[in-house]
Amino acid sequence: MQAIIRRDSRAWHLQVWISFATAIFLAAVGLAYLPGTDLDRAFMIMGYLFCLTTAFVLAKLVRDIEQAVTAGAAADSPLFKYMVWAGFSIAMGLTAWGLMRMQISEPYKAFLGVSWLYLITCAFTLAKLLRDQQEAALAERGRVAQ
Repeated sequence: MQAIIRRDSRAWHLQVWISFATAIFLAAVGLAYLPGTDLDRAFMIMGYLFCLTTAFVLAKLVRDIEQAVTAGAAADSPLFKYMVWAGFSIAMGLTAWGLMRMQISEPYKAFLGVSWLYLITCAFTLAKLLRDQQEAALAERGRVAQ
């Protein structure tokens, strides 16, 4: 019996990429027109980028752990797991702290906060889409090789 290789629909791919692009655009607009100081703007840009990169790393770690458990193999070292979770937590915490302490209007803080969280959720969704796509391609290559 052959295993069924599940692929996401084109509509789902389009939705994920459009959502991610929209999140990047909204975050960029919010940061570009940030009424705070240049230092506030630089801090928030760094915070958004830190959160974005750690979200992708965390998504990969969680997926690798799941695969290792399924395969009965060794997962990443406990120290690496701690570092990834700590990095993500620090990125989210510092960005939230920076956002809350800024002397800007509440509606603008809300816009920045929502665009930031939208960006992070879209990053996790995009990471899953790309990993699923890679796994399906590897499974198809393995099927062809047999």
